[in-house]
Amino acid sequence: MAWPAALRPGTSTDTRPHGASHTEPARGQGDSGTAVADAVIAKDGVIEKNGSRRPTWRFLFNGLSRRRAGSRPESGRPARTGDGYRITRTGYPMLLLALIITLAAAILAGLCAGAAPIAPNQVWQSVCHHVTGLGPGATDLIDDHIVWTQRAPRTLAAALVGASLAAAGALLQTLVRNPLAEPYILGASAGASVGAVAVVTLGAGSAYAARLLPFAAFAGALLALLLALLVGRRHGILAPGRLLLAGVAVGYLLQALTSYLQIRATPDQLAAVMFWLLGSLSGVHWQQLTIVTALAVAGLGWALARARTANRLLLSDDASASLGVDVTRVRIELLVVAALLTGAAVALAGSVGFVGLIVPHTLRLLIGSNHRLLLPAAIPAGAAFLTLVDAAGREMSNTELPLGILTAFLGVPFLLWLVRREPERS
Repeated sequence: MAWPAALRPGTSTDTRPHGASHTEPARGQGDSGTAVADAVIAKDGVIEKNGSRRPTWRFLFNGLSRRRAGSRPESGRPARTGDGYRITRTGYPMLLLALIITLAAAILAGLCAGAAPIAPNQVWQSVCHHVTGLGPGATDLIDDHIVWTQRAPRTLAAALVGASLAAAGALLQTLVRNPLAEPYILGASAGASVGAVAVVTLGAGSAYAARLLPFAAFAGALLALLLALLVGRRHGILAPGRLLLAGVAVGYLLQALTSYLQIRATPDQLAAVMFWLLGSLSGVHWQQLTIVTALAVAGLGWALARARTANRLLLSDDASASLGVDVTRVRIELLVVAALLTGAAVALAGSVGFVGLIVPHTLRLLIGSNHRLLLPAAIPAGAAFLTLVDAAGREMSNTELPLGILTAFLGVPFLLWLVRREPERS
């Protein structure tokens, strides 16, 4: 369909009366034929909706500035927008590269840090020997055993848990349209904890516990989110605010069930469960890591593949439905992805809070809410964050500090800052 020149994106609309805007209807994008915006495209590719100006995904991927009315792109500095700073075509790859380098440095720190510090060259020799089968390996057999048997699976588990929780948090914040949403607020963590604690306390043998834990945690997280979904629906409509409240209620219910299982546990089981519920990676081994890695990688790949689908939920439900998007189906699909990621994380580390809140929200301030950019950045950022926290916990005290305590010390100030910041944005 041919559009008049005055209505094409990027053409001058200075002839319009004051307060009016020349616009064109939102059009489909991609081979799927589905539209990605419910608003109208105005001058310079900025979406105008309810009086606010937002950049279109098309212009974002062309590397153009993300700016609001009144900003000065010619000043040479990033223009502050409602959800962060602009990212140019070169800026985003540089950010992604910096996150990957930070992750590599965090993994090296995790392999070196501990009660018995090991030099980086010894770590490198040990890892190369076990991975490639070449080279002499570490000169000290004790150091080699510590690096490969204890620290390597633990460090990789920290990276995997951080990446999973960050991706799950990014999806859940979009699902409920609330920056405070994360797996632990919506009850997913409580459900995963119930499944895992049930495996530990209800008589599962040690030979089967490691295999059953990931699947039990995933089933518990999925059950919790589906229960919140059922409670949050009303007349076939799933309101994000109602879903958030339902998730909080379901989380408290499942926490009570976890407490009941602890009462029934033996003293040996109770000690293991309590330390695990506080968040710990001390008992991770290669067999357990292999099983959970398959689930986590599947969840992360699924999340990246559905990034465009998640973008559709950035619109209102009515607007998305008018464009042919089945909002309820999309929400259910992303809830399953979030449950898979949360279950994998809880199966490895137990309850580790605030990672799904801190990492995705910080990245939204930098790169905005486009999941095709947000999710690829959240994965290495979350992995590096939790790996550094775990390494710091081993260095801060001779007695190992649970991950949940360390992330709470970091997350509570961030949450308070976020709460104080919200009135300014509104």
